[in-house]
Amino acid sequence: MLHPIRPDRAARLPFQYVRFGPNPGTVGAMAALRYPDRTAIVDERGSLTYAELEHRAAALATALTERIDEGDRVGVLCRNHRWFVTAVLAASRLGGDVVLLNTDFSATQLGQVAEREGVALLIHDQEFDPVVDESAFAGQRVHAWVDGDGEHQSIDDLAATTEPRPLRPGRPSKVIVMTSGTTGTPKGARHDISLASMIPAGLTHLMRVPLRSGAPIVVGPPMFHVLGFAYASVALGMGMPLILFRRFDPVQVLEAIEDLQAEALVAVPVMLQRVLDAADDHSTPASLQVVVCGGSALLPHLSEAFTSRFGDVLHNLYGATETGWATIATPEDLRAAPGTVGRPSYRLTIKILDPDGRELPAGEVGEIHTGGGLRFAGYTGGGGKAVRDGLTSTGDLGHFDDEGRLFIDGRADDMIVSGGENVFPAEVEDLLGGHPGVAEVAVTGVDDEAFGQRLVAYVVRTEAAPDVTEDALKAYVKRHLARYKVPRDVHFVDELPRTSTGKVRSKALRS
Repeated sequence: MLHPIRPDRAARLPFQYVRFGPNPGTVGAMAALRYPDRTAIVDERGSLTYAELEHRAAALATALTERIDEGDRVGVLCRNHRWFVTAVLAASRLGGDVVLLNTDFSATQLGQVAEREGVALLIHDQEFDPVVDESAFAGQRVHAWVDGDGEHQSIDDLAATTEPRPLRPGRPSKVIVMTSGTTGTPKGARHDISLASMIPAGLTHLMRVPLRSGAPIVVGPPMFHVLGFAYASVALGMGMPLILFRRFDPVQVLEAIEDLQAEALVAVPVMLQRVLDAADDHSTPASLQVVVCGGSALLPHLSEAFTSRFGDVLHNLYGATETGWATIATPEDLRAAPGTVGRPSYRLTIKILDPDGRELPAGEVGEIHTGGGLRFAGYTGGGGKAVRDGLTSTGDLGHFDDEGRLFIDGRADDMIVSGGENVFPAEVEDLLGGHPGVAEVAVTGVDDEAFGQRLVAYVVRTEAAPDVTEDALKAYVKRHLARYKVPRDVHFVDELPRTSTGKVRSKALRS
């Protein structure tokens, strides 16, 4: 049923955009006018309506003006919960940029990033006190999620003791998202966001991903990364109850989908695998209509297995922190071509180029370049991505099929040359991932005196096949792929080291 917005509230909607510009502060303010009594967030502490969320964000923003100067940057170091959302909505109304920080950062990384980004105030969960203390961060601090007494004021304290007042920043705040990875010092990606760049992407999404206004959505990936943050923003904009967990637990997710009649789930591939494994002991939630996957490669064997269990609900997105989403694969695409990331978004150009910059035909593998849509404005610490004829390199290798669907063959720096043959580890990973004795697998290249490079596989065995051997897995690959694609070594491990978005940390494996 449609619920028309009251005329007085409708008249105030454009004013929110004029005040705050194209950022989360505007999205939250507009959502509160359109859906004040709807549930905005459900987490481990209960639920909040859109009106309650807006009041807290407005009060916190007012309180923060007493602590920092206009234009100062605010860092957010939080897991997925109501205070993450409140902090971002509040900080993006102050005229300074909001820096989303990885909860896997070491103290050294946190200190380096906070200094480079000029973070003046840090909003963080109480559990990160030791990391922040050790990082030598010297700015102001506010607690978000609190489990006990602490030496710093909390968001709740500030919001409860502050009366909101109208704010009109001198410029729109931007959100800075860190590039993925937990080795070295991640870089902050800046974008030039405008209605002209957002409308085509939004229309593409509406046409291919059938999210429904007001329908509950579970966002599993960390909201400090682009996938989780994007869908949290989509949920707020559409008045969808946002279901959040500080840590991803597939059983809790399945139970929440059933109990709250959630219609959508956002996840990275490793989360989908864990949901699929947990589903053996649970009935398939009837309410689930849309599953959005992104963040890393969705291998064909997982796509097929998930679709077989949950039906035609899976959508696969491809993009990057720098470029935003570039393609969307519908369930029909994944049925016809498992593993595809779909067709380009509306008004977005994707070309496959060879090392000399020549465009390659369908079926041939080259480096993926994109143009149009979300405009990457460079890294906050300086530098940018390689550009050819106005198209930005993604750093990924891929190819189109004859139907115009894009496939990702791997990172350009992941491809190895073994004995003169090009080998993509993802192809071997997909094959081994479908073996009944393999729960998880990562394949990477290492130096080899005779062949230049060779493949090494790191395997987590399934509980049902604890005795599967190295020789058996090598023979399995040899039966299905060329001889030069057989891993020279197979190491059995208890678990794969992963980033917070589920990507395997190859350097950690090799060490």
